[in-house]
Amino acid sequence: MKEQTDAPPDRGCLVGICFFILGLGTLLPWNFFMTASLYFQRRLNTTEWSNGTVVVHQEYYFNNWMTLLSQLPLLLFTLLNSFLYQRISEAMRIAGSLVFILLLFIFTAVLVKVPMAGDHFFSVTMATIWFINSFGAVLQGSLFGLVGLLPQKYSTVFMSGQGLAGTFAAIAMLLAIASDAEYETAALGYFITPCVGTLVTLCSYVLLPRLEFARHYLNKSIKYEADTTDELLKESSTVENGKVNGHANGTVTSSTTNGDSAAEAEGDPGTDGPKHAFLSLEQVQKVQAKASVIEVFKKIWVMAFCVTFVFTVTLSVFPAVTADVRTSFPGKWERFFISVCCFLIFNIHDWFGRTITTLIRWPRKESRLFPLLVVSRVVFVPLLMLCNVQNRSFLPVYFGHDAAFATIMALFSLSSGYFVCLSMSYAPQLVEPKDAETAGALMTFFLALGLSIGAALSFPLRALI
Repeated sequence: MKEQTDAPPDRGCLVGICFFILGLGTLLPWNFFMTASLYFQRRLNTTEWSNGTVVVHQEYYFNNWMTLLSQLPLLLFTLLNSFLYQRISEAMRIAGSLVFILLLFIFTAVLVKVPMAGDHFFSVTMATIWFINSFGAVLQGSLFGLVGLLPQKYSTVFMSGQGLAGTFAAIAMLLAIASDAEYETAALGYFITPCVGTLVTLCSYVLLPRLEFARHYLNKSIKYEADTTDELLKESSTVENGKVNGHANGTVTSSTTNGDSAAEAEGDPGTDGPKHAFLSLEQVQKVQAKASVIEVFKKIWVMAFCVTFVFTVTLSVFPAVTADVRTSFPGKWERFFISVCCFLIFNIHDWFGRTITTLIRWPRKESRLFPLLVVSRVVFVPLLMLCNVQNRSFLPVYFGHDAAFATIMALFSLSSGYFVCLSMSYAPQLVEPKDAETAGALMTFFLALGLSIGAALSFPLRALI
């Protein structure tokens, strides 16, 4: 294709590396707060002695509130995208969001060393989570639009970076625990890590327009839009005035006052320029006319349901329920158990599930088995609730062994990543190419809706245990 042959090479894969880092940076806020649940619970769920009796402070349900307040901004800004993006420049949205995310991570790191009452700490942390994920939602939406200007493989690289953000956070937590440093020092080191990561992400974005390969596609997009607008305006003006530049020796003038002359001009084969121009403009308008949102939704509603249901099931128990599972082997392993069996296993298998869709795509998008398999994932909800979740009041423990919990988590996360990736990739294939962007926007909305519904459901499900 001409569009690709005239493009300069991506020297040293620098553009690919930049988009991988940008993808990783978009999900650092969600993953670093989620993986640090043990740190927050330790600061919130404390006990004190008063007049010789133990005073147990209120249960804050940190994981539930953290999940809900992380996902609601994504749903909100998905709805506000069209309004926000028309009024704020891309550079301001991306660079500004990264700067505020960096400042909020620094604030969280400083807060580690600040003594604070449980209620105040909970309120400040929840406000931080809301704002940092709001900026993260703006950043993610803006970067999806940016990477869409480049060849498809860069979107894959970007999403791979997103998929590994959780693994990066889990490894950072494991290193903090393994350091055997004092509790506050380890937490401080853990929250400094995303500060460095966000700073590197900001540098990657600043570097991007300075790379010839990226500049080629970004400039081409701007030039294409300008040229298309000018061309359509010129053609429209030509048709209205009756002046069309035809062959070298034939033009139609607007000085004809005689009706017969005008008729001759229309009937003359050598001067059929106006007719051709009119048809050309009509065809352009017909091609550019997109289907309505309702029409697109009718074609992709099955995939929209699937992506919503997958995330509803996933977020209803992860991490609100899974992060409260306790090991059956107390001791040194207990310190690493949640980081390994909950967060690391989930993120690695979720990433693997997304990746294998490049090799395996079963069931096919037309198959009725696809939504049935998606719905069948609901079985993981009771399975995880019957693991060794503590504290519990109602349900018994049927899967107390660590291996049982790890196996359920692996299958749970693998199926989540696999079906999400298939749903998101199948949807644009069910519509005309001109409607693919609308289908993608609708799927993003239903993805955010599923995350929010799942986060809301985590409250009653945790209370049932």
